[in-house]
Amino acid sequence: MISKATKRAGPGPKRQHESAVTDTPVLARLAALKRMSVRELKVEWEALFDTPAPNNSRGNLELRLSWRIQELALGGLSRQTAKMLDLLADEVDGKSSSKAIIADPRNPVVGTRLVREWDGAEHTVTVLGDGFEWQGRRFKSLSAAARAITGSNWNGYRFFGLGDARRSER
Repeated sequence: MISKATKRAGPGPKRQHESAVTDTPVLARLAALKRMSVRELKVEWEALFDTPAPNNSRGNLELRLSWRIQELALGGLSRQTAKMLDLLADEVDGKSSSKAIIADPRNPVVGTRLVREWDGAEHTVTVLGDGFEWQGRRFKSLSAAARAITGSNWNGYRFFGLGDARRSER
C-alpha cells in the first residue's frame, strides 16, 4: 500500500533535537549519515521521526533520514505536490472516485477509433476511458490489444503509428 503524503512526517513543532539539526549545515549532516553505524542511524531516526526505526536496512535508513534532514532544513512538499501524491495513492489503491490522473498522455481522446491493417484484415480498436476495446474484448493497454491482433508482442503505440506522431510534436 502506498503511504499518503499527508501521513509523512511534515514540518510541525520542532523538538529540541530538530533545532540542533537545522543549525548544522545540511551537507555536513548528510555526510555524517555515511559514517554512522546502523545502531546510530536508528537513534537518529527516533530523534527525527519520534518513532522507532522501521528496520535494519542501512540504505533505507540513510535515504529516509537524508530526506527528513533536508525537509526540516529546507521545507517539505508543497501543498499541491502533497495533494497530487494523495490522489495518486488513492488511484493505485483503487479508492479514487475522480478521473484517473495516471493515464498515459500518449492515449488519444476517448472514443477515438484506431484502424490498422494486419494480415490482410482491417482491425479497429476503440479508445475507452479505462482501456481499449477490440472485437468486443476489453484491454488495459494498447499493447495488449496489438498482441491479441498479431499474436506477438508489439508496442501498441508503435503498432498503431502513434509513437512517431508524438515525437514530431516535441
